[in-house]
Amino acid sequence: MKMQLELKNAHLRTGDQLKIKGEIMHDAERFQIDLGSGVDDVALHFNPRFFDDADGSVLVCNSKIAGTWGDEIRDMHNPLHRGHEVKIVLKLAGDMFEVELPDGQEVQFPNRAGMDVISYIKITGDFKLTSFKIC
Repeated sequence: MKMQLELKNAHLRTGDQLKIKGEIMHDAERFQIDLGSGVDDVALHFNPRFFDDADGSVLVCNSKIAGTWGDEIRDMHNPLHRGHEVKIVLKLAGDMFEVELPDGQEVQFPNRAGMDVISYIKITGDFKLTSFKIC
């Protein structure tokens, strides 16, 4: 069963953190965390994939501006594993998003949309959310 959480009136500002804890399903193919101002304007699309056709297990980041996807950035080092509990911390750091992963790895992705405030948060896919906190 795929999980979906969608917030349309969040208020994540520069310097704020979004802390997510949960369990990656045992048979997970992928899940995603989207931060932006709406479905068509996603400043950060964070998408761990566990069985990608091209690259196997990979972390994919992207953005969608006015309904159009940008160029994907792929990180072949995916420390996330099926069946494991994880804590992921996402931070809006002005012109950059920082994503802290369980093994201490940090993924950085440019704030291509230049958003100062994130009002839309969506978490969906093969993930069982247990904790969600903006601080």
